[in-house]
Amino acid sequence: MNDPRRALPSVHVLLEQDGVRALAERVPRGVVADAVRAAVGAARAAPEGAPMSSAAWVADITARLASSERPTLQPVLNATGVVLHTNLGRAPLAAAAINAIADVARGFSSLEYDLTTGTRGSRHVHCAALLRELTGAEDALVVNNCAAALVLALNTVADGKEAVVSRGELVEIGGSFRVPDIMARSGARLVEVGTTNRTHADDFRRALSPRTGAIVAVHRSNFTVEGFVAAVPLRDLAALADGAGVPLLHDFGSGLLLDLAPWGLHGEPTARDAVATGASLVMMSGDKLLGGPQAGIILGRAALVDALRRNPLARALRVDKLTLAALHATLQLYREPARAVREVPALAMLTVAVDVLRARADALVALLAARGVTARVMASEATVGGGAFPSARIPSCALALAGDATRHDRALRDGALPVVGRIADGTLLLDLRGIPHAEDARLAAAMCEACAP
Repeated sequence: MNDPRRALPSVHVLLEQDGVRALAERVPRGVVADAVRAAVGAARAAPEGAPMSSAAWVADITARLASSERPTLQPVLNATGVVLHTNLGRAPLAAAAINAIADVARGFSSLEYDLTTGTRGSRHVHCAALLRELTGAEDALVVNNCAAALVLALNTVADGKEAVVSRGELVEIGGSFRVPDIMARSGARLVEVGTTNRTHADDFRRALSPRTGAIVAVHRSNFTVEGFVAAVPLRDLAALADGAGVPLLHDFGSGLLLDLAPWGLHGEPTARDAVATGASLVMMSGDKLLGGPQAGIILGRAALVDALRRNPLARALRVDKLTLAALHATLQLYREPARAVREVPALAMLTVAVDVLRARADALVALLAARGVTARVMASEATVGGGAFPSARIPSCALALAGDATRHDRALRDGALPVVGRIADGTLLLDLRGIPHAEDARLAAAMCEACAP
């Protein structure tokens, strides 16, 4: 019996087909040739079967070409119910921040130029004044993320010295990165005190010595410890550090600038609270509850911040003009708290009333039904994500899509606008807490596309 794969066309023959030649008119021929080779290779590796028609070859090559041109970093709709989803890019930016990026990106800027004096300036000035105003800190510095902020702070004050930290705060964050591993890269030697569940002031006091460079406090933002527990209040730890003549470094993490208790989110301190405890330096993220771009924000005593600024490592960890533009625009929104809640997407998503979500869900179900897609409204629970308010459960609303949950989930992720939901008890749920109202029409279109035969 003849193997039909022996009759497969060559790459050259396929490149000369009309449909394939048309592709080469808009895409470099080498890229098209790669897609053709991949199509031929897949056909050769497939089990024996009927030969492909010319139209089938063109369709296969076109699909492979489209896949190769599609960027790996794509916009998605976050229907997981985790608002600050680390895998999905954490906080979406406010319109003001996006506009600020565009304004700075399209031309030159005063990144390191002082327009008043006409001389070289510093990129470190661009967000410092707003951060001082909003947090009460003496000074501020922005680097590329919170882990970098901690490394820079430790390297500046405790390189070759000891950094004393509670065992209960040596946490693991996303992507299997562990705080002690990050801290060790700073050059500081970790001294662990206390136990997993209980650490007392005397544990720190006994560990202090002439070799101590800093005391470190890490906010346990992505988990809770309950039961037989004890921790040293930050104010007491700050007093202990001052008495010993060493700085207290507080990894605050979340970047919360507004109290969210009026919306049922309790227990997370604000950045102003963290600074007011007396910590020498406070480190936090820009892309979590602050709702801005990825950044590490360092707040604290002016002399220490200046020392960090002069550390050569600061250059390796600095942020670019686009991050500074987005962060500055985001911070400006916080000068009017009510405006920040409306316009910072992360805050708007966390604070929107569940009745509003339910009304949107009802309208979407009706729209989908008119297009032949069956879904129903279900009560749901959302979470904050981003390592903040770990025990909080926020009432939410989701669309439950009828049919094969696994197939629909894959189809939604493969769509022109990918939608990422979650499967629970065999049902695909699309939670609306993390989807702006303005995206409802595109969500409905994506669902209809996914459910098409």
